Amino acid sequence: MKIKIVLTLICSTLMLSCFAQQAADSIADKMLVYQLGNGGWPKQLEDKSVVNYGATLTPELLAKIKATKDLHATFDNKATSREVVYLVKAYKKTQNPAYLKAAEKGIDFILEAQYANGGWPQYYPDKALYRSEITYNDDAMINVLDILEDIVTKKNDFDVVNVSYIPKAERAVTKGVDCILKTQVKQNGVLSIWGAQYDKDSLQPAKARNFEPASLSTSESMGITRFLMRFKNPSPQIKAAVTAAYNWFNTYKIAGYRFERGTDPKTKEKSAALVPDQSSMVWARFYDLDKNIPIFGDRDNSIKLKLEELIPERRNGYAWYGSWAQKFIEKDYPKWLATNGK
Repeated sequence: MKIKIVLTLICSTLMLSCFAQQAADSIADKMLVYQLGNGGWPKQLEDKSVVNYGATLTPELLAKIKATKDLHATFDNKATSREVVYLVKAYKKTQNPAYLKAAEKGIDFILEAQYANGGWPQYYPDKALYRSEITYNDDAMINVLDILEDIVTKKNDFDVVNVSYIPKAERAVTKGVDCILKTQVKQNGVLSIWGAQYDKDSLQPAKARNFEPASLSTSESMGITRFLMRFKNPSPQIKAAVTAAYNWFNTYKIAGYRFERGTDPKTKEKSAALVPDQSSMVWARFYDLDKNIPIFGDRDNSIKLKLEELIPERRNGYAWYGSWAQKFIEKDYPKWLATNGK
């Protein structure tokens, strides 16, 4: 009898433990604490310390979070989009209503931050420096659009979001796609790819930090192109945009190389460089808007034409080349083309 009681208690304890794990998510709980009053999330706190969901919420850290103003709300470095995606998934697993409420508040913030022309700034409502520019950099705007399109299509667990968000998200996506199509750079009347950020009024490519000049930006353009490829039965304008991006990437690929940021075995110093690799193709991160040649921005706001001309800190501290479009060229575009045609 005693054994039976003990076993029953053990089973009950295990069941309660499982229920507790389902009902709560420690990361999601921390995201609720970090969420700002306007619904967005910061990437850094008021003291410039980086948001870290692995850190223990000590009284000191809680004070820093509380001191962080709404102006820190951003889409940079996946902030806000990361939290909304995580909280939706956490809600689906746990059914904790606090997670869904916070995610929907984040979606409200996303919708509010969109410009009338369809673009999103890097920060909202902060307009200092380049923060008000329409920002494709680091996929800021595309991460937001992916969330909204997931709401419309009820994918990636966004079927849990209140249905009232579907028409709002649909309108926002339509405006966002219109902005994307309008900002694809034309060279002598021919569509190419996109810049990393744009003036919010003129829709012309703009610079950000000193080493991020107004230019064609390959990493961001690949993210934009993949977003456009999400749509079933794409419009002629979307087809033209995707095909133009393919043509540009195919024309300006640097075949037979990969980019490495390693250590020089002779000098023991860090050294970023292209190294031969017949299985790889790369693109520079930035290209001149008219000449389609690689350019490299330095800390002093100067533009160099060779990676080796940069100061060591910049040369070795940035992803100046990448194979961002290799899979797109070799597999994804041919597959998309077979389904959608030019």
